[in-house]
Formats: sequence, structure tokens, C-alpha cells
Amino acid sequence: MSKKVLTEASGVNLLVVHDDFDWKNDKLYSIVEDLKKNELDHQKYERIYSASLLGLGITASCNSTQLPAVDRSDKYIDYDDDEKTDSYLISTETRQKLKSVRKANQELQKIFSGIFDENIYQFPYRSDNLGRSEGESSYVAVVHIDGNGMGDRFKKHGEAKENRDYINAMRNFSNSVETAGTEALKAVTETLVNSIKSGRVVGKLGDFDLNKGSKSNIFYLPFRPLVYAGDDITFICEGRLGVELAALFLQKFEEQKVTDGESLTACAGVCVVKAHYPFSRAYQMSEDLCKVAKKFVKLERQKHGVDYFSAIDWHLAASGLLGSISEIRQREYRVNNKSWHLEMRPLWLKHDDEWRTWSGFTKVVSKFKQGDDWKERQNKIMALREILRKGSIKAVEEFLLNYKLPNLPDFPHSSGQSEQLIKQGWNNEICGYFDAIEAMDFYLGIGSD
Repeated sequence: MSKKVLTEASGVNLLVVHDDFDWKNDKLYSIVEDLKKNELDHQKYERIYSASLLGLGITASCNSTQLPAVDRSDKYIDYDDDEKTDSYLISTETRQKLKSVRKANQELQKIFSGIFDENIYQFPYRSDNLGRSEGESSYVAVVHIDGNGMGDRFKKHGEAKENRDYINAMRNFSNSVETAGTEALKAVTETLVNSIKSGRVVGKLGDFDLNKGSKSNIFYLPFRPLVYAGDDITFICEGRLGVELAALFLQKFEEQKVTDGESLTACAGVCVVKAHYPFSRAYQMSEDLCKVAKKFVKLERQKHGVDYFSAIDWHLAASGLLGSISEIRQREYRVNNKSWHLEMRPLWLKHDDEWRTWSGFTKVVSKFKQGDDWKERQNKIMALREILRKGSIKAVEEFLLNYKLPNLPDFPHSSGQSEQLIKQGWNNEICGYFDAIEAMDFYLGIGSD
């Protein structure tokens, strides 16, 4: 395995732990859990980090990794005529990745065969082909999703089983989680494809054109899965689709069945950036946002004793990313002596007694874009945004009076918080409307009924 990683996946760090094991007298479950709890953690925190040996003498650097270049990209890129790119210098690590592109794309097409006609649509190789509208800024969304409590579920599922039963149980559960993630991705893709009308993605609240090959009749889907390993999912898509495709995946993931009989939940982090922003930084932010959502789930479970639930968090970076997500929010989303939160994120995917939910957010966005008091009144909406930045309930009440509005858009009434929010704009020092105003151009309503 070590040799395979070194030769076929250069740049990947591999940690392995071992222990002696007697099939007849030892419990494999206990051995594995002990290794995970003790030895693997020691490996992670006590290993000696070494710096890569960079170029000796005069060398050229890889465009992607800045490691010494060993080759050029054009030998390994086999895109179609519409997606040819200029040749550039590559390192050993980048070369191994480029060698895997054709096989990975064939596997991707195979998994999603039957979801769409390959003679009409295909997954893009380049982010430029995810889609953009003429004359508008082009954004890309990087989405990272991770299942909740999966380590504990694997541990529980294998507990008190004999060795062969333990192996079979782990294998079957792992396969069922793998299938669940893939089926959820298929469902997302099918919803997206069904929203396409005459070369346009059409939602209830907006639309945009698909990119089309200049030398072919193929449309590029504005979406491409990158990692699809069970409950660990990463995909990239057109920026205006990122938040709702992430929420749609969580919904579809919860519908899947696995062998332990319990429901699946997950957390999603979504980072929306300009199209040519460095991918690695956008991915790191999406991963950090997923961790924020997971922390939110953990705190809510401790506070209210609830079971695991799905949650989503996002950040819309119109002008790059400066600092960590906590630093960004302290700097840009705190008002009233830094104690009031303009953002209501992370959101519960669903909860009957909560207002900070995906359905609450989408309901407010829809009202801002289609409601009688708000439709095509961009100046009024922007004025509300500036009022909210003051962190004052009195300022919101004066805004409603000045604009002769009975109230702000309402949240689901089942939460019991709607009446306070629609009159004051805030609930327990958390704003209910800033997120919706900020995300108005990043929600099209393609999956809504």
C-alpha cells in the first residue's frame, strides 16, 4: 500500500498503525478501537514533519504546487477541443493527478449514466465552463459535506461481534454509507438537470445560461462532483447554485437507508468565490465552514439533548478571503459593540420549533424577491440592509414606519419567533434578515416545489 501511494499518489501523506493479533483469542473490534484511540493519535501528533526537498541548482517550478517541475502538462491532458489549455510546467505530484483525469472522468460518467443524456450534457473539466452570465461577475461555489457522528456509529455497529461478523458488519455498513452518498449526489444531479430548459438553468427566482462547447453541441453542466466517498463529499458548481445544492444534498442524504437502520445526517460548508480565486483556499474555507456547522450541532445537542441533525453554513466572498471565518465574522458581521450577530448562520436543515432553518431562510429570500412590498424595490432592500448594520431594534421599527410597511417578511409561524422578528428584525441579538439580503443573488429556487 505504501508503494502504491508513493508511485500513484505522490504528495499524499499516509499514516499506518499495526498491532499483533491472534484470530482465535483476540477480539478484532477491541484491537481496532484501541489502535484508533491510542496509536493512531500518537502517530498524528508525534510524527516528525519534514520539509520537501526542493530544487537543487537552477530549477523551474510547477504552476500548481511550486515544487520542482519535471514535465509539461500537455502530455497528459486529453480534454476535448473545446477545453484545450496552454501547456504549463508540472511537478511529479501534479503529473500523477493529470494522469488520473481520464480514468476519473470515465468513472464519473459511468456513475451518473442514466441521469442525463451524455450526447447533450457532460461534466466540465474547467471551472470556466461551470456557467456565467454575460456582463455579470462570475462566481464558483466549493461545497464540502461531512456526515455526523459516523465514527461513533461504526464503533457501535461493530461492538460485541465475533471477528468474522465484525469484518462483515464493517464492510456492509461502509458500503451502505458509500451508496447513500452516491445516491444523494445522483438525486442532486437529477434535480439540476430537470431544471434545465433550452440550455438555461431555470428556477423560480432566477436563471442563467449553460456554457456550450464552441465546436460541439454539448452543454456543460454547472456542477461537478470532486470527492464522493460515502459521507465525505466535495463538489464544485456555479456560484449561484452552491448554497441550495448543498441544502438539497443534505435533504437527499437524509432520505437514504443504511444497514444500521438509523437516519443519516451531515453538515455542509459552502464557500462562494470569484471564478479564478485559488481553489485550495476556497476549499479550506468550505471545510472550516463545515466545522463551524458541526460545532453548532454539538452545542445544540449538549444544550437541548437533541439527536444529530443536518446543518449548513456558508460564506459569500465577493472580494477574496482575508483571515479565518471567525475573524471575518468578527470584523464584518458583528454590530452593537460586537455582541449582536448580523448572520443567523449556521442553519438547521429543518426543525419545527426553530426559526434559524433552511426553510425560514428560503421563505424570506422568496419574499424579498417576489413579495408585493419588496419585488423590484432594490433600493428599499438595500436601505434595510444598512439599517440592520446599526444593530438597533428601534431603527428597524422606524424603517417600517417610514416605508409604511406593516412588517418584515415572516418566518414559519411554528417556530413561535416570527411575530418578534417581523416587527424588530432581531431575536436574541441575532438578525433574521441580513443573510437573506446578502444571498438574494445566490438562490434560484431550482429544487422548490
